[in-house]
Amino acid sequence: MMITPESSVLIFFSLVLGFAAAWIIKNKMVQASLAGKDAQFKTKLEEAQKESENKKTGAVLEARAQFLQYRTDLEKEMQEKRNDMVQLERKLNQKEEAAERKLYQLGKKEEDHLKKERELASKEKEAEEKKRLHEKGVQEVKARLETLSGITAEEAKRQLISNLEEEAKFEAGKTIMRVEEETRETAERRAKEIITTAIQRYANEYVAETTCSVLTLPGDDMKGRIIGREGRNIRALEAATGIDLIIDDTPGAVIISGFDPVRREVAKLSLEKLMADGRIHPSRIEEVVEKVKKDLDKTMKEDAEKVLFELGVSDVHPELVKVLGRLKYRTSYGQNNLMHAKEAALICGMMSDELRLDTKLAKRGALLHDIGKAVSHEEEGPHALIGAEMAKKFNESPKVINAIAAHHGDVECICPESALVAAAESISAARPGARRENLETYVKRLEKLEKIATSYKGVEKAYAIQAGREIRIIVKQEDVTDHESAQISRDIAKKIQTELTYPGQIKITVIRESRFIEYAK
Repeated sequence: MMITPESSVLIFFSLVLGFAAAWIIKNKMVQASLAGKDAQFKTKLEEAQKESENKKTGAVLEARAQFLQYRTDLEKEMQEKRNDMVQLERKLNQKEEAAERKLYQLGKKEEDHLKKERELASKEKEAEEKKRLHEKGVQEVKARLETLSGITAEEAKRQLISNLEEEAKFEAGKTIMRVEEETRETAERRAKEIITTAIQRYANEYVAETTCSVLTLPGDDMKGRIIGREGRNIRALEAATGIDLIIDDTPGAVIISGFDPVRREVAKLSLEKLMADGRIHPSRIEEVVEKVKKDLDKTMKEDAEKVLFELGVSDVHPELVKVLGRLKYRTSYGQNNLMHAKEAALICGMMSDELRLDTKLAKRGALLHDIGKAVSHEEEGPHALIGAEMAKKFNESPKVINAIAAHHGDVECICPESALVAAAESISAARPGARRENLETYVKRLEKLEKIATSYKGVEKAYAIQAGREIRIIVKQEDVTDHESAQISRDIAKKIQTELTYPGQIKITVIRESRFIEYAK
C-alpha cells in the first residue's frame, strides 16, 4: 500500500496531537500528585510543630523544677557554711583570749627572768670577789707553806703524784693478787683433777732412748766377717747406712752408733739379714741396705696406721700417714716422737672427755702436732709451723691446723682443743724418764734460771730445784712488799719464756718472810 503525502501529514499531526495530549495528561497527573504531597507535608509539619511545642513546654517545666531544686540545695549549703563560720569565729575568739592570757604570763615570766638575771649577776660578782680573795689567800698560804716546807708547789705536786702512783700500784697489785688467788683456787684445782685423771688412766712403757744400739752376734768369729778383708765390709756398711760400727773386745756384741735412729735401725736390720744369709761383701751389703730401707718405709707406714687405728683417727691423707710413720725412728731429747704423739693424743682425748669437748678433734690435733719434725731438716722454720703448713696442704680442718701451729705458742689458740693439745704435749714431755738432756746443757739452763731471777731488784737469793722445773726466789723483806713479790714472779716467768728453751713448764716461787729472833739469858 502506497502512502500519500497527505496521509503522511495526517499521521504526523496525529502523532503530534497524541504526544501533546499525553504530555498534558501527564502534567495534570504530576500536579495532582504534587498537590497531594504538599497537603501531606503541611499536615506533618503541623504535627511536628505541635510536638515541638509540647516538648518545649515540658523542657521548660523540667528546667524550672531543677532550678528550684538547685536553689533549695544552694540555700541549704549556704546556711551550713554560715553555721561553720559562726563556729570558727567562736573558736578564733577563744584562741585569741588564750593567746592574750599566755602573752600576759610570758610578760610576767620575762619580768621574773630579768629579776633573776640581776640577782645572778650580783651573785657572780660576789663569787668573783670571793674567788679573788680565796686565790689571794691560797697564794699566801702556798707561799707560807713553801717557806715552811722548803719545797715549791711543783715539787710537792710531783711528790703527791709519785705517792699516788705508788699507792695505785700497791692497790693494783693487791687486786691482781686477789683475782689470781681466786682464779687459781678454782682453775688449778679443776686442771689438776683433769690432768691427774688423764695421767692415772694412761701409763706408758717407754723411757728416753739412746743414740747407740747393741747387736748380739752368734759368735766372735762373726766380727771378722763384718770387718772384712782390710776393712772393706765395715767401710761399705758405714758408707751405705751413714752410721758408725764399733767393734771392740766386748764379747758377742757390736755397737751401732749414730744420732739418726732411722739409719741405726737400717744398719741393725741389715746386719741381722747379712748374718742370717751368710754372704757378707760390699755389693751384697749395698743390696741388703737398699732392700731394708724400702721394707723400713713400709713398716713405718704400717706402724702409723696401727697407731691411727688404736686412737680411732680416720680419714688421714696417705702422705700424712707416711710422714707420721717417720716419727717412729725420730727422737726429741731421747723421747720417741711417734710414741710421744700417741701418748699426747691419749692424754688429750681423756682431758677433752672430762671437759665435754670434741674428743676426736683433740686426739687428731695431738697425734699430728709433731709431724713437722719428720721434715724439719728439709725445710726452714719452726717444726710447729712446718707441720701446720703440711696439714693445710693435705686438707686438714682449720682447728687441727691451729692445734699443730699453736702447741708451742707460735700462734694464738682459736679453740679449747688447741690449748688441750699444748697441755697434753707438755705433760707427755715432762713426765719422769720421758726425756733426757746432756749434763752441760742441763747445768747451763740451771745457771741461766738463777741468773735471770737474781737480776731483779730486791732479790736476795735464787735456787733452781727439781731438775730445773722450779725456781725458788728469796726477796728482801724490807725492800719488797707482798704485792711487788707477786709482780716479780710474773716478770720472771715472762722473761724465762722469752729467753730460755726447756721441756714442760717451770714453777716460779717467790718467798718473802719476816724473822724475829730473841735470846733469853
